[in-house]
Amino acid sequence: MATLTETSSHTTLIVGAHGTVGSALSPLLTARGHRIRRATSRTPQAADDVHLNLLTGEGLSTALTGVDHAFLMAPPGHLNQDVLLAPVIDAARAQGVTRVVLMSAMGANADEQAPLRKAERHLQASGLAWNVIRPNWFMQNFNTFWLQGIRQQGQIFLPVGQARGSFIDARDIAAVAATLLTTDTHADAEFDLTGAEALDHDQVAAILSTVTGRTIGYTDVTPDAMRPGLLAAGLPADYAEFLLTILGYFKAGYAERTTDAVQRITGRAPIGFEEYARDYRESWA
Repeated sequence: MATLTETSSHTTLIVGAHGTVGSALSPLLTARGHRIRRATSRTPQAADDVHLNLLTGEGLSTALTGVDHAFLMAPPGHLNQDVLLAPVIDAARAQGVTRVVLMSAMGANADEQAPLRKAERHLQASGLAWNVIRPNWFMQNFNTFWLQGIRQQGQIFLPVGQARGSFIDARDIAAVAATLLTTDTHADAEFDLTGAEALDHDQVAAILSTVTGRTIGYTDVTPDAMRPGLLAAGLPADYAEFLLTILGYFKAGYAERTTDAVQRITGRAPIGFEEYARDYRESWA
């Protein structure tokens, strides 16, 4: 199929624009000649920011006015993703948006009753040109969510045993999304996104140790030992339980599978964990 004309005539709304994936996606689309509209639930700070609160629907019509394509994701910390995303998909169709890429999560399609799966199905039935991308666990979790233990105690504390994960760099997720938003080649398809190799957390700790010059280890903890830290970090109790549940799936081996989707869509191999670690070295200093 033909590639879309990549000109400034296309305006793309990025939900989660200031997050890990969205902040990497914006410059990629700009480089391809697309106008960017960055949705934020906070007070807009930049000329291309637009206020959008998915929890209340406030700002939805304004955010989508004049938009051609949209990148959607659910706000973190909420489990009713279908309730939050379905109105955005419906409004996108009503406003004349022609293409939507939805970021879900690897494994969401294992249960047809899972809220994220319901959101995927809603998009697929919408009549819009669509893609669903389901990334595995982010490499960037090690310089964000799991950072405190590494910095303060030199340990990755997780209840995942010796299971391996095919961690993906968020910059690869953004590169995939940029291609899907600007070309027709992979229209109306869903992709599980992973890195090229699966590592256990002892291997991750060894790479971080080599790159930082620090001694970093991995300690397998119980879900009960991890729960207080999640709650102390401000996670809602139901979301903390959800996180512990999906970490249980990791421990059971469900995060180990690798796919070639990043290579097929972007034309290059995924970023390896060592490259990620070198790029983010200062995080663990």
